[in-house]
Amino acid sequence: MITLSIMLATIMQTLDSTIANVALPHMAGGLSASQDQITWVLTSYIVAAAIATPVTGWLSGRYGRKTIFLISIAGFTASSLLCGMSGNLLEIVGARLLQGVFGAALVPLSQAVMLDINPPERHARAMAVWGMGVMLGPVLGPTLGGWLTDNMTWRWVFLINLPVGILSFAGVYYYIHETGPKISKRFDWFGFSLLAIAIGMLQLLLDRGEQADWFGSIEIRVEAVCAFIAFTFFVLHTATDGSDSFFNVKLLKDQNFVTGLAFYFLLGLLLYATRALLPPLLQTLLGYPVMTTGLVTAPSGLGTMLAMMCAGRLVGRMDSRLIVALGFGLTALSLWQMAGYTPQITEWDVAWPGFIQGMGIGFTSVPLTTMTFSTLDKRLRPEGTAIYSLSRNIGSSIGISVMQTMLVRNTVIMHSSLAAYVTAGTLMSRPDPLSGFFDMSTSVGRAGLDAVLQNQASFIAYLDDFRLMFWVTLASIPFLLLMRTKKAVSEDSVEQAAETVAVGAE
Repeated sequence: MITLSIMLATIMQTLDSTIANVALPHMAGGLSASQDQITWVLTSYIVAAAIATPVTGWLSGRYGRKTIFLISIAGFTASSLLCGMSGNLLEIVGARLLQGVFGAALVPLSQAVMLDINPPERHARAMAVWGMGVMLGPVLGPTLGGWLTDNMTWRWVFLINLPVGILSFAGVYYYIHETGPKISKRFDWFGFSLLAIAIGMLQLLLDRGEQADWFGSIEIRVEAVCAFIAFTFFVLHTATDGSDSFFNVKLLKDQNFVTGLAFYFLLGLLLYATRALLPPLLQTLLGYPVMTTGLVTAPSGLGTMLAMMCAGRLVGRMDSRLIVALGFGLTALSLWQMAGYTPQITEWDVAWPGFIQGMGIGFTSVPLTTMTFSTLDKRLRPEGTAIYSLSRNIGSSIGISVMQTMLVRNTVIMHSSLAAYVTAGTLMSRPDPLSGFFDMSTSVGRAGLDAVLQNQASFIAYLDDFRLMFWVTLASIPFLLLMRTKKAVSEDSVEQAAETVAVGAE
């Protein structure tokens, strides 16, 4: 019953990381938001979870694991209700922020409980069961989100959490015993707050920059200054406070850990940016039904699950850098295929590259984490794990914001470029039925022509985003040589990798 209760909480949280993606176009229409604005629904959740995750361990140790677990489940369920009841963009973004804050603790706490209720000899089996539950969310999310949006409304993407949350809360309340406070050491709230402000201001700058004319706006300049000041004070505080700081500077002395942070940041950027781009492309430009969109994007999670199982067996038997290189190579291949999309693509053309990208992510995660922590002092692992997960989440939120900004900007640029070649003379020189439909002397003809140009410009902008991510992925592979690898990887390192990857799987 304990396993069932905590798995419900885990699946509920991981499901929400992908279930909302396919409903984004419908949310935009229902909340009167533009395409780049509606992505705040994703980035607000990711940023909030990223900021709240590092403090989870201290809170559970200070106030008791059961108490924090119950508060997290109740808060996540209540904020899901608020998401479903939202009437405008501001309300749903605020509710998603709360969802991220409360949901941040669910996955690491459920993992800790699973390890506690099983003896050491059964930890591997317990982590396998728990890991499958973690990965079940990303696999089912797109399909379930599509079905709910198609047969009910997009609001049920969030309201579906209510019965699951209530059952999970009841199970945790009745079957889990309180561990009691264990930590008396103070938490570096000052350093944590500075980093949270810096991350929040940076994300706000990236989300609002395109609409506010970037640094031509007072708002953007204020956000940039606040982010710079907060981060500067965080660096100074970390350098002077030593090991008592939220961020232990000893972590930076390990080359593998620093390089692993950079690659995990990039992994988050590539994965979530693609997930945010595909549903609007398929539904808005290609006219895919939301259910079909969910079905063709689901294979990505399946590919990740299969590849992670294979990668776990390969780690320790071959150079981990080769496995990571394979993962990035598969990711690059999928992005290259996406960059070659045409308006005539089939469902298979979408599902297959998604499956390949999922395999690339899976082959990358486990060996990358193993190498990242293989040379790190065991005493630094708890802090290192928190920063490691933070880097991935920050990469995800920044990736979504940057790709959406480039999408909007390139659409405008391409629309202007295409319009320069379309005149009344060029239309008359092509006496076909399509050209005759766009009568430049009528408002209907001009509006129809502009819609076609906008569609083509947007499609080219999507391809430009995929192409940029393809080149970034390829360019990053040689930097794997900066990581050191051991001839034999200890079982402890592999177990640490599996646990850390699972925590970051949402």
